[in-house]
Amino acid sequence: MSRPRTIPDADVFSAILRLIAEGGEKSVAFSSVARSTGLSAPSLVQRYGALPAMIAVALHHCWDQTDARTVAAIAQTTAAEKGPQALLKLLSPPPAPSVMAASLRDAGLRQRAKTWRQRVEGALAGRSGDKDAASMLFAAWQGQCLWDGIADKGFKMKDAIKRLS
Repeated sequence: MSRPRTIPDADVFSAILRLIAEGGEKSVAFSSVARSTGLSAPSLVQRYGALPAMIAVALHHCWDQTDARTVAAIAQTTAAEKGPQALLKLLSPPPAPSVMAASLRDAGLRQRAKTWRQRVEGALAGRSGDKDAASMLFAAWQGQCLWDGIADKGFKMKDAIKRLS
C-alpha cells in the first residue's frame, strides 16, 4: 500500500503530541512521526525543517487549541450559577504533563503556559471572589489531572472548591 501524499498539519501535530505524551520529546523523531502518520520522513523534513522546529510548531498548535478551549469555557461559564467546578470541567483535560514539560524548555512556550495559567486563575478568582483560593484551586486541579489514572480517586475537586469558597 502506498503512503499518503499529504495529511493535514493538525493530524501530524496530534501524532507528535501523542508521542510526547507517551514517551517524552525523545520519542519524537522523523521516523516515529512517519510511522504514526504514514508520511515519509523526507516529506516531514521538507514540510517542517529540523526536528526541533517540528516539535515546536506542534506544541504551539497545542497551545492554540488550549487557548481557544479556555476562551470558550470562560465564556460558557460566566453566569453566577456556573462556578469554578463548571469551568474546570470544561477545561479538562489540560495539556499533558509531558507537553507542559516540553513547553517549559522554550521561552515563548513557557510564556504561553504562564499566560494560560494566569487566565484560568483569573477566571477562577472571578467565580470564587478570592485570588488566593483561585491559585490553590488551579494547583489542586493540575495535581488531580496529573495523578488521574495513576492513583485512587480519593480527591474530589468539588470538595476543594467548597473548602476554599
